[in-house]
Order: sequence, then C-alpha cells, then structure tokens
Amino acid sequence: MEEKDMFEKNLFGICPYFTSQKILTGKWSLLILYHLDKKTLRFNEMERLLSPITQTTLTKQLRSMEDSGLIVRTVYNQIPPKVEYSLSEIGKKFKPVLNCLGVWGTEYIQYMKEQK
Repeated sequence: MEEKDMFEKNLFGICPYFTSQKILTGKWSLLILYHLDKKTLRFNEMERLLSPITQTTLTKQLRSMEDSGLIVRTVYNQIPPKVEYSLSEIGKKFKPVLNCLGVWGTEYIQYMKEQK
C-alpha cells in the first residue's frame, strides 16, 4: 500500500475534517444536498436543476452520496419505474452546515464585488 493510501486510510473516520472532505467530494455534492434539503427529487428533476450536469456525472455523484449514507434512493415497483432521492437522517443533519455555507458564500460574493 502506498504511503498516501495509508495516510488517507488512517485519517478517514478519525479526523472529522478529512472525513467530511472525503465524503463531500465531487463538484456537485453541495448543490445536490441543497436541492434535496428543499424536497425529495427524481433523477430528471435533479438533472434540470443542476444543468449543465451530465447524466453520467449525476449518476456517479448520487451513487457516491448513497454509498456514504447522505442520501436515500427509493425505487417504486411500478410501470414506468419511479426512483426518488431524498436526504437520509445523517444527510438532514448537514442542513445547518448548508445554511452557514450559504451565508458565507453570500458574504464572499459581496467581498469579491468590493475588490473590483
């Protein structure tokens, strides 16, 4: 095992910052959490909200987030098939962090405008 892999293995599940960063990887994870915090969504709804995301990227991101336990994928046994995504219990606990990121992001946008 490479030194980098050992380092990451030793920090994941121990260091809260490293663990959070590892779980929230992906360009779209925060926006997906933001939209799912508002309501349960189907794949196509998310795809529209996150345009220009590709189907492949969205699928990979959703699988990763489901594997991490942040979201729940519910499949309904009907024709045509219906699949919905929602926040899991641990995903819902991310809401205060999302709110803080939104406030900070707004302040940073203002900061950028003032720098011009």
